[in-house]
Amino acid sequence: MQNLQEMIAKVSLEELSTFVAVVEALSFTEAAKVIGRDATIISRRIGHLEERLGVRLLSRTTRRVAPTEAGAVYYQRIRALLDELDSATQEASNFAASPQGLLRVSLPVTFGRRWVAPLLPRFMKDYPKIRVDARFADRYVDVVAEGFDVAIRVGVLRDSSLVARLIAPFRNHLYASPAYLDKYGQPHTPDCLVDHQCLGFTNHSSWPDWILKLGAQRKTVRPLGQFVADNSESLLLAAIEGAGIILTPDWLASAAVREGLLVQVLPEWQGSEEGGIYAVMPPGRLVPSKTRVFVDEITQAIQADWHA
Repeated sequence: MQNLQEMIAKVSLEELSTFVAVVEALSFTEAAKVIGRDATIISRRIGHLEERLGVRLLSRTTRRVAPTEAGAVYYQRIRALLDELDSATQEASNFAASPQGLLRVSLPVTFGRRWVAPLLPRFMKDYPKIRVDARFADRYVDVVAEGFDVAIRVGVLRDSSLVARLIAPFRNHLYASPAYLDKYGQPHTPDCLVDHQCLGFTNHSSWPDWILKLGAQRKTVRPLGQFVADNSESLLLAAIEGAGIILTPDWLASAAVREGLLVQVLPEWQGSEEGGIYAVMPPGRLVPSKTRVFVDEITQAIQADWHA
């Protein structure tokens, strides 16, 4: 079996294509015209092929060329093999030309639900040949090992061999509801925050502190309040209901701000932690068209609506 595999590995696609061309043309000269090479090269390729296989494939006379019995059987198998290869090549080209197939996407829960999930129905309508398998999880997924075509990541991108594309940057700001500020007043400096109900996100990198910045200034505040949580959406809802002041990314609060449910507090200050929304993909120069159009679509939609 090993000798057979080694022999097959040594047979080149050029030799197989040449053999098929000769059988179908019944002439080295005519086959040479089809392939676009000199007839002596055609003869040499056939000779190498016969030598490797250890069998005579073609019967040659001064007037014509014809396959031997072994050559006729070999031709039928090789012709089918080359047809299948052509079909596979065409199918691959179709995938490149027309986005299609299964698209596996990894999404962080909150960002994915708020920003990406609403875009999926329109995306699938625009690309009916693409099937989407979206997995929502707040963990670092191994894109290659877990078979994802693309993962959306929020924060500071780690050094990686993956292909990455920035969708949009984000900042952390302080927000509160108009009702809360009407009742308790506006803080005028970061130090004033100690006198307010502050809603703490325990998964924040600086917790239990808030590190705020204004240009080159840095101010560390220890927020106090009745409610802390490891889920940013629950804190956002609490802020909207007037429970206190929240430090959260603009991508999470932007819709509530547009609707007048939240306003910025100490707008000249912002959280020291900055980051971005990234699409990361497996390494390689060629990004599949299904992945490319998905990333293009969500990038355009998010950027258009980010600060609308």
